[in-house]
Amino acid sequence: MHEVIKEILDETSKRVVTIKSPSSYERRNYNKRDVVAAIREKQTKGYIPIIAEVKPGSPSHKYMEILPEKAVTIATQMEKAGAVAISVLTEPKFFNGSLENLEKVRENVSLPVLRKDFIIDERQLNEIACDIILLITGVLGDRLGYFVDLAISNEIEPLVETQTKEELFMALATNAKLIGINNRNFQTMEVNLNNTKLLAPLVRKYDIEHGTCHIIISESGMHSCADARAAIEAGADALLIGTAIIKSDDIYHKTKELVETTKCTKNFAGPKMKESLQEYVEGSEHT
Repeated sequence: MHEVIKEILDETSKRVVTIKSPSSYERRNYNKRDVVAAIREKQTKGYIPIIAEVKPGSPSHKYMEILPEKAVTIATQMEKAGAVAISVLTEPKFFNGSLENLEKVRENVSLPVLRKDFIIDERQLNEIACDIILLITGVLGDRLGYFVDLAISNEIEPLVETQTKEELFMALATNAKLIGINNRNFQTMEVNLNNTKLLAPLVRKYDIEHGTCHIIISESGMHSCADARAAIEAGADALLIGTAIIKSDDIYHKTKELVETTKCTKNFAGPKMKESLQEYVEGSEHT
């Protein structure tokens, strides 16, 4: 694991001990927004389901200061542009995120909202209301299944992030419906979009053999419509995009451009799996 990730996890451990218990929100007033249905609906209409991210920064770059009011403005633009869900970074030190941003965004949009953070302690699942929560296989290891079930019991949809074949099969063995394929390698921090091309067919093959139905979300490294098309053609159902949108001059139009990529591209048929899932899986095994 890269030193930067180790530093983030160390800081997260310090942050977790300050979480107050019981939870800071009233569960009886919480209505979960169905991201699975939202993604499927967007697909049937021929659009790319984009989870657009309110991203103030990363460990290597600070893009802009995003306080709650600005987070709402950004998220509202993303929603109007057709995003299927909004991701909000809540890690404060390395990504400049905040729980306040997430809270205000969810109060002001009708879309499902993803909490993107480094989850290492069950107290984090009771910290704030969200519809989806990122669980990183490489971070949680053999605790992954427990956290998936805990999230589901808390009426939160777990998005289980994977980077390797080994992590992928760990994720598929859980009750998670959403499988994230991170194109960034946590050992080198390099990004390679071929990771989605490598791992997505394995999910489809698993689903055929086990009678399951997972949603694949490609994460990291997509900046253009060509990148978006490539990830969908590789087998992704949805894309999680932050940097390309937040760095654009026009957040609304950049989000809209990505969402409507398939609509604006002549003869684009989407992933081959929609025509013949078995043929798609078999063909991918030889690439």
